[in-house]
Amino acid sequence: MADAPLKVLIVDDEAPARRRLRELLDDCTAALPLVVVGEAASGREALTLLGTTPTDLVLSDIHMPDMDGIELARHLLKLPVPPILIFTTAYHEHAIAAFEVHAIDYLVKPVRVQRLLAALQQVPRLRPLSEGKLDRLPAAARRFLSVTERSRVVLVAIEEVIYLKAELKYITIRTADREFLLEESLTRLEEEFGQRFVRVHRNCLVAREAIRGFERRVSADGDAHWEVLLRGVTEALPVSRRQQFIVREIGRESSA
Repeated sequence: MADAPLKVLIVDDEAPARRRLRELLDDCTAALPLVVVGEAASGREALTLLGTTPTDLVLSDIHMPDMDGIELARHLLKLPVPPILIFTTAYHEHAIAAFEVHAIDYLVKPVRVQRLLAALQQVPRLRPLSEGKLDRLPAAARRFLSVTERSRVVLVAIEEVIYLKAELKYITIRTADREFLLEESLTRLEEEFGQRFVRVHRNCLVAREAIRGFERRVSADGDAHWEVLLRGVTEALPVSRRQQFIVREIGRESSA
């Protein structure tokens, strides 16, 4: 039985680049059975397609608006069977040095058919990119968090997150509409999004823009503590004694 064709998804925000890559892939079919299963103009569109389209290989541009290729790579790892990812880029040599150091495959634009074919022939021996390798690449903070629900990747825009709360092995993501469960480290999220969120408790980060005030509460046993009041949700979250300085800090920012 002949080998099943390699299923390829093209991701690039520029239509001419997608068209050229499709033409180059057509040129490779004589040497390697493959089929282009779709095209996407953004990382978000790619994830939507991958939720319903079996794919072996994603050829993705790096520099794209809304979601760049490196962020897309992180979200791909949430899929039940992550595809192989090969980046396409117009970056100069000094900008792709990290890719070579960490053995991450890439194609430099304008892509040449011989180089593309060589990359395609390597796919059966490659593994999906790991979090460790992605952590070593130069990247901006993500614009989305991704969670897996019913074998589907759901994106949650960072700007919609009201708070992140660690509970057992999960992080609860709270938006104005609902909650999501995320398997990540609260400490790492704080490092990545520290400008946007403030820690109010050892297990909770709150979006600065979602804070509408603080209220001092006294419990039945006479213990006084602060709670942070939030926009978009009715619940109030406790501020730990160790983090009470933020009440004054944010109060000063609001009055400035």
